[in-house]
Amino acid sequence: MTPLESVSLAVYEQYKLDPEKIPAHVAIVMDGNGRWAKKRFLPRIMGHRSGAESLRTTIKTCVEFGISYLTVYVFSTENWKRPATEVSFLMGFLKQLVLQELPELKSQGVKIQFLGELSALADDLQNNIRIAQDETAHNTILTLNMMVNYGSRNEILYACKAMVRDAKNGTLDEASVTESVFSSYLYTKTIPDPDILIRTGGDIRISNYLLWQIAYSEFFFLDSLWPDFNRETLIKVLQEFQNRERRFGALIEEPEA
Repeated sequence: MTPLESVSLAVYEQYKLDPEKIPAHVAIVMDGNGRWAKKRFLPRIMGHRSGAESLRTTIKTCVEFGISYLTVYVFSTENWKRPATEVSFLMGFLKQLVLQELPELKSQGVKIQFLGELSALADDLQNNIRIAQDETAHNTILTLNMMVNYGSRNEILYACKAMVRDAKNGTLDEASVTESVFSSYLYTKTIPDPDILIRTGGDIRISNYLLWQIAYSEFFFLDSLWPDFNRETLIKVLQEFQNRERRFGALIEEPEA
């Protein structure tokens, strides 16, 4: 069963959504956990806990509306510069969360993938990641891509180095290098490019996220902080997305009167 086939048409009708225009892939920069906690005079870690609940809701909403891929920026290559106590909490929280969420993800038909420089993570976290990926590998309703220790420039360099190695050993030649070939060397090689990029938290920047893949994504920069992101927020993004005209660099001719 495909994601769209699993959705009742009544759901689309209720929110005036066209099932033919549902995005296949939504990518999110989940920003604002720390500021959310600070506004409430809470420790930053409480913002991350509330952010995890927003992610749960977002996963359910993607399943509900037949979105095939959800890619979220969990921990960047630059996030190691944060205070050691926060980094330690995030790594421990992620290790716990990976297995804690497995039963619910499996029941929803979610396949989970972790993408990034995973070899730098602690062995016990890597082990939990392997378990989660193995146990959900055959699910087909939604692919959830968790970007951990991920940076887009690092990914592109990784791809270039791999291509150089293949060129040296004779398995790749200059004439065969196309955009699709280059894409096949990225972490995201099995995933279509995002139709939508959402960033919460009020900042209007990309922050080294999916630089190659978002060439023709529709951008949504939201003032709301990530823990406040909910089902209704995502539905509004879907509604606005369907009202946009995607040209992919081409000129769309106006119909003659």
